[in-house]
Amino acid sequence: MPSTRWSHCGTEDLDVLQTIFWSAGASRNALAQRLAYSKSKANAMVAALLDEGLLDEVGLQESSGGRRAETLRLSETLGVVIGADLGATSMQVAIMRPDMTVLARHREPIDVRQGPGVILARLRGLMRELMARCGLAASQVIAIGMGLPGPVDFESGQLVNPPLMPDWDGFSIRDYLREAFAAPVFVDNDVNLMALGELWRLQRNLPNFLVIKVGTGIGCGIVCHGQVYRGANGSAGDVGHICVDQSGPRCHCGNQGCVEAMAAAPAMARMAMEAVDRGESAMLAERLQATGTLTTEDVAQASRAGDVAANAIIQRAGSLVGQMLASIVNFFNPSHVFIAGRVTDMGPLFLASVRQSVYHRSLALSTRHLEIQYAPLADDAGVVGAGVLAMQQSLALSPRASSSATKANAVGATR
Repeated sequence: MPSTRWSHCGTEDLDVLQTIFWSAGASRNALAQRLAYSKSKANAMVAALLDEGLLDEVGLQESSGGRRAETLRLSETLGVVIGADLGATSMQVAIMRPDMTVLARHREPIDVRQGPGVILARLRGLMRELMARCGLAASQVIAIGMGLPGPVDFESGQLVNPPLMPDWDGFSIRDYLREAFAAPVFVDNDVNLMALGELWRLQRNLPNFLVIKVGTGIGCGIVCHGQVYRGANGSAGDVGHICVDQSGPRCHCGNQGCVEAMAAAPAMARMAMEAVDRGESAMLAERLQATGTLTTEDVAQASRAGDVAANAIIQRAGSLVGQMLASIVNFFNPSHVFIAGRVTDMGPLFLASVRQSVYHRSLALSTRHLEIQYAPLADDAGVVGAGVLAMQQSLALSPRASSSATKANAVGATR
C-alpha cells in the first residue's frame, strides 16, 4: 500500500484520527471522552497532529455554557478520496475530501451487462475528468472506494458469480484502476456501502440496523455492533433470493419465487404490463403507448395520480418485501430498517405496505422499538459509503497500524 501522510503515526495517533473522522468533527473535550483520555493527553496529541498538518481547526462549536470549543477535522491537505457507486442501471462518482465533503460528482445511466471493459473504461475516464475539474492530480488520491451490485469477496475485491453481471466474475477491478491511479482500491457490495454511509451519517450511534435496497435487485446491508457485517465470504445480506412463493416465477438465479423476481423493479414493471393487458389501467396504457415500455417511475407517477392498478402493484411489492424482511427482523432484531433504491420514488404507500407486513409477521418483541423508514441519505448513501470505505480502510491499514495488528495477532497466537 502506498505511503500516506499518517504512515509514521503511532496507534494512539491513528485512534485520534479515526475518532475525528467518524465523529464528523469533534472538540478536544469530546475526543478525550470518546477515547477515555485525560484532557491534557488529548490536547497534547491534537497539538502534535495539528503541527504535522494531519488535522485542521475549522471553527467554533455552539456554546454549552462555557468557552466555545474548536471543531477538529482531518486536514484538507491530506488529499482526496474517490467514491464510485455502480448499480445495475446507473453509476455515481464523487471526489471527496477526507471529511466526506463532496468536491465534484457525476451520475449517469449504465448497463452493467455491457461488461467490465466498457463500464470501467467509462468510470476511469469520469474519475480523471472530475479530478481535472477540481484541479487535482492523480497523486493526491488517498484511496478509491467502489460499490458493485453483486456478491464481493472483500479480501480480493472481486465479484463472485454475480447474478446480474456474470461477465464480471473474477475480474480484477483493482488491477484495472491501478493503471490510472497508484492509490489503493477497496471494493464491496453496493448495499454494504449504503449501510456504511448511513453508519457514518449516524456517527456510529446506532449499532444494529439494516439497509434494504430495492432496485433491479434486492439486497441488504447489515450493521452489527457498529460494524458492517459481511459474513464468512462476503455474501451476507443477499436477501433477494429468499423465497416468498414456491410457485412464483423463476428467478435469474435459477430458483422459483425469490422476492427479487417478484418485487424488485423489473417485477413491478412486469406487473404494470400485465395490468395494461387486462385493461385495468388507462393511465399506464397511455404511458406504454407513448414510450413503448413501462418502468417503476411510470408506476409511481400513476400511483400519485390515484391509479388503482398502480397502487395495487406498489402494495403487492411492498407486502412481499415486508414478508421477506419479517424473517430477517425476527432473526437479527435491528433497531432500524432503512429502505433505499428506486422504490423511494413510490412514496408512503410502499413504506406503509412494508411496515404492515413486517409488523404482522414479526414477533412482538422484535418490533416493539423497530423503526422502518426510507434511508435519509437516499441516492447518496452508496457513493458516500464508498468514500467512507476508502478513508476508513486507509486509516486502518496504514503501515504502522498494520504492523501493530500483526504483532498483536502474533502475540495472541502464542498464548
